[in-house]
Amino acid sequence: MTAETSQTLDRGLRVLKLLADTDHGLTVTELSNKLGVNRTVVYRLLATLEQHALVRRDLGGRARVGLGVLRLGRQVHPLVREAALPALRSLAEDIGATAHLTLVDGADALAVAVVEPTWTDYHVAYRAGFRHPLDRGAAGRAILAARAKPAGECGYTLTHGELEAGASGAAAPLLGVTGVEGSVGVVMLADAVPERVGPRVVDAAREVAEALR
Repeated sequence: MTAETSQTLDRGLRVLKLLADTDHGLTVTELSNKLGVNRTVVYRLLATLEQHALVRRDLGGRARVGLGVLRLGRQVHPLVREAALPALRSLAEDIGATAHLTLVDGADALAVAVVEPTWTDYHVAYRAGFRHPLDRGAAGRAILAARAKPAGECGYTLTHGELEAGASGAAAPLLGVTGVEGSVGVVMLADAVPERVGPRVVDAAREVAEALR
């Protein structure tokens, strides 16, 4: 800690991060051990976070992330979209296909940014806000592939006709971005994705990831 930082705020943020990384919540004792502070400090931190609905405690006393984080999270998508647009524009113009940034939203894949090419006679109409199951379409499948493999082994995913008849997709996961799980991809009217598209999508996903770090 430096003179310019707040130890209490730092501990509170660390509590939120620890709770965000678990599905079953943590007890005061578990948080105390992980933070290296006594239980009294943890109680005070949790009480403050509960007042802001950022943390809730169940009947068993386990602390979990509260619904208040959703209000903060609503502002994340616009920031992510803005950061991703330059890489998506470049991808759409280069490939001549609709490019998109897709993020995980529960059990769904949610398109939060879409860029259509300006020079093609026709392309797939794909709108921000479109959602589909994670196990259908290249965007969702790329995310699932990243969950199943070490980061260094993730490449791109190709699909055909899973979301729209006659349309093919290619997508690559965002890697190394804390708190953001998603993919970058393109969708095109074609029976198969041209060979150069997959590597180009991987490059675009890397550019978006760097913009978000």
